[in-house]
Amino acid sequence: MNANSKEFKPSWMPAEGSSVSDTPPAPPAGENEAVADGNARSEGQKNESEDDEIDENDPLWKACMKICNGVREEAVKMLEDPDALMSHPEVIKFLDSAEGQGVGEGEQEEWEKSADGVVPTEKPSAGASDAVKAVPPSVPKVNPKAEAEEVEEIDDAEAADEDPRQHLNLVFIGHVDAGKSTLSGSILYAMGMVDTRTIEKFEREAKQRNRESWFLAFIMDTSEEERAKGKTVEVGRAHFTTDINRYTILDAPGHKNYVPNMIQGCCQADVGVLVISARKGEFETGFEKGGQTREHALLAKTLGIQHLVVVVNKMDDPTVNWSQDRYEECVGKLKPYLKSCGYVIKTEVKFVPISGITGDNLKKEVASATCPWWGGYYKKGQHNTTDATLISLLDNLSIIGRDAKGPLRLPILDRFYDRGCVVMGKVESGTITEGSQVIISPTKRLAKIDSLYIGETKVRTAKPGENVQLRMNMNVEDFQKGYVLCRPDNITPTVKGVKCLISLVDMLEHRPLLSPGYDCVLHVHTVEIEVTVSHLLCVIEGNGKKVKRPYARQGQLCQLVLKISSGLETCVENFEKFPALGRVTLRDEGKTIAIGKVLECLGGQP
Repeated sequence: MNANSKEFKPSWMPAEGSSVSDTPPAPPAGENEAVADGNARSEGQKNESEDDEIDENDPLWKACMKICNGVREEAVKMLEDPDALMSHPEVIKFLDSAEGQGVGEGEQEEWEKSADGVVPTEKPSAGASDAVKAVPPSVPKVNPKAEAEEVEEIDDAEAADEDPRQHLNLVFIGHVDAGKSTLSGSILYAMGMVDTRTIEKFEREAKQRNRESWFLAFIMDTSEEERAKGKTVEVGRAHFTTDINRYTILDAPGHKNYVPNMIQGCCQADVGVLVISARKGEFETGFEKGGQTREHALLAKTLGIQHLVVVVNKMDDPTVNWSQDRYEECVGKLKPYLKSCGYVIKTEVKFVPISGITGDNLKKEVASATCPWWGGYYKKGQHNTTDATLISLLDNLSIIGRDAKGPLRLPILDRFYDRGCVVMGKVESGTITEGSQVIISPTKRLAKIDSLYIGETKVRTAKPGENVQLRMNMNVEDFQKGYVLCRPDNITPTVKGVKCLISLVDMLEHRPLLSPGYDCVLHVHTVEIEVTVSHLLCVIEGNGKKVKRPYARQGQLCQLVLKISSGLETCVENFEKFPALGRVTLRDEGKTIAIGKVLECLGGQP
């Protein structure tokens, strides 16, 4: 190779313009004799190996020897240069005749093997090798059917029977910075759902952000935005099990800007875990007017939460130090408000002090040296709590009202594409079965459930209370958030308006009156849609008397008619028939102004 040239060219190649018979150029000046001798020996070995590889009976070799008048060295050089080889009409004529005659049966098999990626074991001759260089390389065979099957391949794992253990959906709610994500992560770690190496990784990441106490929250807060700001935005989801129950954790955002996301989390939940910070100043901030503790507790009741577990978090904080007085202060302020929201304190609300960062009273009871008064509290059943830890308390809860034999109702929470259309939602009523056909309401289209998953487990059936993923034989565009899956023989009503019984809980300061023409946002199951108050039917006074008035004020109960502003239809049920699809929440300018239930479906189709 010439080191000064711009083009890579082997040293034995003839110079441009020289005849074929020219000898290879001498090594550059300065090379010692040993190198020259080595080159000579290698050239000699190369020529010997080429002579051994050449088939004297090969027709192409015979044609080259004829062109070169029997000079062997020139014939070898001609074979090594395909361009020079193809410049002779005799060679072109020979190749055309060979192509027209085709190849033998044995050679055909070898070509097929090569096309399939199998290289023939027999080494081709030098002439045949150079002839191949003169034609385009073969293209591997592609089987379109196999390629399509690979793209559309679906998990063919055999569906298992549904786990017989009770399934509870837990939604963690409360004011921002109360410790919801940290508590969720701590539970998963305590229950063995997160390994030590992952925790150590999160500890290092939190330390780099100068937020050492956030490492457990990183288990649930997975996005960069959530980790950087320390605020949950989307509803986090995780699973854990005990010997008695299966649980799904729904970590709802606490910031007031993300209340709609929190509502979607509550719509899927059976049990609300209201996280309260016992730290001085934080409890007061969350509980005073404008704090999310009040709104979240109210929304949880409105959205169908059957049990509310109030956990007083951060009891290990230096400002608290597991103080009994501070715990009693928090519980004493919460009870009257929760009662005003409609909770029955003795049967629906339980209280337990915890530390999310240390794990005390989660799975293992806090040491008596740290909190000497707690043992006596739960043994006596103080504040309606007879369990020492949060996990044991949850294991002793039971959910009522789940009708596995009732009409199928599955509101759609989300849909996405993953080798086909996948739909997410919670079974509110009835039993959904793999391979069954369902109606998509309100579009009334018929669809088939190809496969059914609870978490990552493929199952045959799913009963009420299960959060499921359905692989459907439809397009993603055929489903929208708020659509409802039901049986063809019992279809969810589609409406353009509803008659509701509404309680006005917190009107806006600059809009203190509710009257016909009032615009707001309606939340019902997974639906979020703009509505207008078309008629104010009556205001119900404290003695139950119905009075006809042109407006209603905060704190009053009223009956009204809501019309969907866009004129579209949505899926709503009468509260008496299906409570989960008949609870309504009205919000305006990011604030919950009213809660209630559907009395009658208006317009649309039954």
